[in-house]
Amino acid sequence: QVQLVESGGGLVQAGGSLRLSCAASGRTFTNYAMGWFRQAPGQEREFVAAISWSGGNTDYADSVKGRFTISRDNAKNTVYLQMNSLKPEDTAVYYCAATPGARSGSYYIRDVSYTYWGQGTQVTCSS
Repeated sequence: QVQLVESGGGLVQAGGSLRLSCAASGRTFTNYAMGWFRQAPGQEREFVAAISWSGGNTDYADSVKGRFTISRDNAKNTVYLQMNSLKPEDTAVYYCAATPGARSGSYYIRDVSYTYWGQGTQVTCSS
């Protein structure tokens, strides 16, 4: 069992930045592929970013490409999402997700590929 705890959400003006963190506990973190998803009110959960367990491969939704950066520190069992140039349409609850047994270079963009989920952290961007 893996527990994921997100932090770093909050209220920010358009154009601002936030860094989300997701701390994992309970199992060895290094062979887990990780991802960030978000869900806005009345909308379905959508993919934001993903990273392989080696950290060498990443992928992003088109809507955040060039503005968001996913990274991880396996020594700290933590994955990050640096969000720059935030827009009101980025407002959502952001969820961290993990899946075990991934190959070193594999990452996943579908939520059904993930086994463990955090409780979410609210990000609100005002115009």
